[in-house]
Amino acid sequence: MKNKHLMITAIILSVVSLFIGAKNLSFEQLIQGGEMEMLVLLLSRVPRLISILVTGMALSVSGLIMQQITRNKFVSPSTAATMDSARFGIMFSMILLPGLHVMGKMAIAFTFALLGTFLFMYILRKIKVKNVVIIPLVGIMLGNLIDSITTFVAYRFDLIQNINSWLQGSFSMVTKGRYEIIYITIPLGLLAYFFANKFTIAGMGEDFSKNLGLNYNLVVNIGLTIVSLISSAVLVTIGSIPFIGLIVPNIVSMIRGDNLKNSLGTTALLGAVFLLFSDILGRIIIYPYEISISLTVGVLGSIIFIYLIFKGVRK
Repeated sequence: MKNKHLMITAIILSVVSLFIGAKNLSFEQLIQGGEMEMLVLLLSRVPRLISILVTGMALSVSGLIMQQITRNKFVSPSTAATMDSARFGIMFSMILLPGLHVMGKMAIAFTFALLGTFLFMYILRKIKVKNVVIIPLVGIMLGNLIDSITTFVAYRFDLIQNINSWLQGSFSMVTKGRYEIIYITIPLGLLAYFFANKFTIAGMGEDFSKNLGLNYNLVVNIGLTIVSLISSAVLVTIGSIPFIGLIVPNIVSMIRGDNLKNSLGTTALLGAVFLLFSDILGRIIIYPYEISISLTVGVLGSIIFIYLIFKGVRK
């Protein structure tokens, strides 16, 4: 898998994405300078494309970091209670601080996401049988428990519809002025690249890392902070998108190995391509309407996830 091929695929899909939607666009209309067409392109299609690419890269990188730190290929923000905890934080802000700005909601979502991830890591240390399948199942069960509490509290405060809107990730509402917070994930991705070698060493185990002079706890905490920030930024901007951080790093590691610094760029590119393809698919299946990105990614991702599960079990 070469980055050059992924770049070409990303460019082709990006061009296709710009011209697919309820409002038909064409090169001829844009060249002629149609006012309505240019507004649709600049205010809707371009912001949507940018948000898809950045989200796909960010979620894939966060999944890669989680898998490296936990030393388990089936762990990601969606299977380690990170996303579920962030949704609980959103619900918390709706009840106590209903008029809070989106940055404030993201800060609260980040706090809860970090706490939920730390709780998962604490449970992970207490598990004696660290089976490749049991660990993500524990994370999924913890996430479902947190999600159930969120649903119960939301029901008591009549916020079910508001909370459900955060469960369905969608790019349909992305327009200029409503997606820029996603840019926060770009410096986080660069920070992940800076710490890539340290994350790789941390993935070899606590004792081994300390023997090499690495501050294991600090590196792990930095990694979990990056993952929680990315998850909360994506949640408040797009919503919940499953499986990206789970399947993309696994596919790349099969080809490029487990050195995080060597595979980080490929993981980011493949994540962007996969999410872009899923979004285009969701827009053309029932054209001119569209299916939410969480549904299309969920269907495609679950098929790949089941394949990875069976492959891991056979090993």
